[in-house]
Amino acid sequence: MSFAIFLTMFSFSLVMSISPGPVNMMIITSSINNGFARTFSFISGATIGFILLLLAIGFGLSKIINLYPDILLYVEVFGFTFIMYMGYKILTSKPSLSINKSDNVNLKFYEGFLLQWLNPKAWIACISVVSMYSSQELFAIFVIIYFVVCYLSLSFWGLIGSKVTKIFDTDFKLRMFNIIMGAILILCALSMIFVNLFS
Repeated sequence: MSFAIFLTMFSFSLVMSISPGPVNMMIITSSINNGFARTFSFISGATIGFILLLLAIGFGLSKIINLYPDILLYVEVFGFTFIMYMGYKILTSKPSLSINKSDNVNLKFYEGFLLQWLNPKAWIACISVVSMYSSQELFAIFVIIYFVVCYLSLSFWGLIGSKVTKIFDTDFKLRMFNIIMGAILILCALSMIFVNLFS
């Protein structure tokens, strides 16, 4: 494999993983509320969920999608609904400076996993990857690169959140932050629905 191909794989993985989006917004919100350690399970779920989706599409699911393209429509509907649900969950959470509280933002492994499988952007990215790297060897290398880059990129967002907790040093500030982030997530989902309907 040439260095140019490796650089292309690395760059694609980095841009897709580290660019702001619903997953990264949830990670930074959880990390500000709970710290990095309690957010790591969500980070793991999101990373593993995307990699398993990529493998599933690479090993035959793309053929089913080609036969039944309406599957992506159902994914979009469930995906937008799930993102709005997560936004509502963050928006209505009760913030507490004590991370031992059970009623604050506390995202789980399965939520990170599900978010990737219900994220239309993740499906499109996976289908693009499979079409770019049809060779089994290149695809296997890309999966490994993406796994590492994705884990590091999502962890980066988690670390950023844990470092700015000093700014959100009262329950009121945390509450305002959660309302804003939850509202942004809901608006993101609504804007994606609007774009899809009128594109």
